Amino acid sequence: MTSKPTIYHEKQVKELCALHALNNLFQTRGTYSKSELDAICSRLSPNVWINPHRSMLGLGNYDINVIMAALQKKGCEAVWFDKRKDPGCLDLSNICGFILNVPSDYKLGFVMLPLRRRHWITIRQIQGNFYNLDSKLDAPQLIGRSSDLIAYLKEQLDSKEKELFVVVSKEVEEKQQWMHQYALNNHTTSQNSAPVPANHCESPAESISSLSQYDYRNRDAVCLQVTEVRNCVVSRENHF
Repeated sequence: MTSKPTIYHEKQVKELCALHALNNLFQTRGTYSKSELDAICSRLSPNVWINPHRSMLGLGNYDINVIMAALQKKGCEAVWFDKRKDPGCLDLSNICGFILNVPSDYKLGFVMLPLRRRHWITIRQIQGNFYNLDSKLDAPQLIGRSSDLIAYLKEQLDSKEKELFVVVSKEVEEKQQWMHQYALNNHTTSQNSAPVPANHCESPAESISSLSQYDYRNRDAVCLQVTEVRNCVVSRENHF
């Protein structure tokens, strides 16, 4: 009989879902700490009274800028996935995990407040199976094998309010190895032929450039500002 895998799963505390998502991704307690994420916030926006990358009350609610900077410290990158494309183009063998951004209701005790927050969820493979490691769950939720994951991601990305980030090593991101080779080949061929079909997988650069159609005015939609995020993170790292 196959024993159940040991899975590290942090539960939700305050508004620290980004912290929990990062630690659940690396499957180690204390991979990141709240003080470390707060330090990243200060580095990204120094000398400000209200830091735009976290809750003004200091309870968490970190944005994608903080997550990307934290991942880069571990030699990883978070690549925004264009939800118009088929998740079947993902090369799961070269992907560390996924971070899903979803809308979430806000509670104060048992009272539901009329506020909409963004919630970060980690999905990753452990001993051959993929698990939803949402910090709001009582226990990790089994998704299944590769085909089950692809079906799950398709279902999640049907929602306009959800966004997916693919977590890969820096080398994989640079070589675009997080997509199957056939998808990259189709992209190269399409540049000199017919218009790109709707289910074609674009390169990361193309996907990022397509973000201009979204409304950036809502801070909770900051996860969509990937181009600005990359510039912000790189400039801050160079500064220091």
